[in-house]
Amino acid sequence: MDDRTQGTAPNYTNACIVMFGVNITWILVAIWAIWGLIAAVLLALGLNHLMDRLRHWAAARQAASIRRGKEV
Repeated sequence: MDDRTQGTAPNYTNACIVMFGVNITWILVAIWAIWGLIAAVLLALGLNHLMDRLRHWAAARQAASIRRGKEV
């Protein structure tokens, strides 16, 4: 008989957020070095706009789910 209990998985959310920041930083620096500051700024602005759209989309989806009586 196997008496080993299975523990919970570690929470890697903070590590994921930090690594996203590190990766986006080196990617923007590489783009800046290759194509210049304007390209890096345009990419950063585009990503910022995309993240804002995703945030609004998620909030609208959650609000619609709550109106239907379900929790997302």
